[in-house]
Amino acid sequence: MKKYILSTACYLIALLAFTGCKKDKDFKEVIVTEVTTLYSPDDGRNLVLQPTSATVYFEWEKSIAQDNGVVYYDVLFDKENGDFSKPIYVVAADNKGISTGASITHKVLNKIGGLAGIASAEEGILKWTVVASRGLTKTMSKQTRKINITRLSGIDPPVSLYLTGEGTEAGTDLSKALTVKALDGGYEFEIYTKLQAGKTYKFIDSKTNVSRTFSVDAGNATFKENGNGATVAKDGVYKISLDFTAGSITFKEITKLDFFMCSPQQRVALTYQSKGKWKANAVKPVYNGDDRYFFWITIGGSEQKVGSANKDNQAPADLKPSPFYYLVFNPTDKNQWDYSFKFPNKTDVSFNITVDFGSELASYTHLIEKL
Repeated sequence: MKKYILSTACYLIALLAFTGCKKDKDFKEVIVTEVTTLYSPDDGRNLVLQPTSATVYFEWEKSIAQDNGVVYYDVLFDKENGDFSKPIYVVAADNKGISTGASITHKVLNKIGGLAGIASAEEGILKWTVVASRGLTKTMSKQTRKINITRLSGIDPPVSLYLTGEGTEAGTDLSKALTVKALDGGYEFEIYTKLQAGKTYKFIDSKTNVSRTFSVDAGNATFKENGNGATVAKDGVYKISLDFTAGSITFKEITKLDFFMCSPQQRVALTYQSKGKWKANAVKPVYNGDDRYFFWITIGGSEQKVGSANKDNQAPADLKPSPFYYLVFNPTDKNQWDYSFKFPNKTDVSFNITVDFGSELASYTHLIEKL
């Protein structure tokens, strides 16, 4: 009898588990209507891409989920003769995927054009459509449109970029080549580093198996894919910015970096160390009733504020590295107080202070070390 009761109980548990899984599955598989109308850009629109922050707005009709829940959208791109079974690029809609539109920059469209096999400065066609989704359900629109783009005349960027040469901090040893930081989108790179006058430097795509080399042209404003290398006229610490969409490069010399206490307007100069790091040892902040601080950097002949992403802050719990210490440039803000950091303890007397613009960091930061 006990065996029968146990068997029945096991059967009921299994049945309930199966039913629960089925309900859960039914809950996830919500029917989503397809997008039946694409609004913009117009089919066959001609677009000459620009190396700026310009965008193109892709817009479509709203889709409806069976449970009236939130619908997510993706814009799919393919080659002119593609069927979207393996799209070459996917862009989520604005507002974290829930808007019925997507603002896509010219630089991203240029990248998509490259993936479609369109050469730099050449004209070609991209095809696009929209997929609506809810949970596990994805519904592709039967509507497609084409956009005719003329790609930028720049250079297709490498996946990774490094700086090497006798004029660099790392010398000619490829294994020690300096990482040049890739910015969002993959077309722009930057590095804070020291260069020696009259000695050659160049950019490469690998530290082990170099297949592409980029050299700066005379005038230090553009660069090309060749192995000639280049030099600078003056020893200095520079912020070097490369934009592959236009094949352009800028050098901004950094001549000063100061720690700044807001209330007494105390300044302490930091000294460049290497690989994008500046440091000041045994700094004694003058609190004067206030513990706020930030940094002033003189770059390209202009003094700019380097501070917090937040206009106002609460003091952190301690001096351990954290997002609180991340650095953001505020080039137009000259206010004595805004976007400042705070010390966790005003009774602490002396600190070593390091500013780190290292290219391998996801976010630039600074370090306060109590002595």
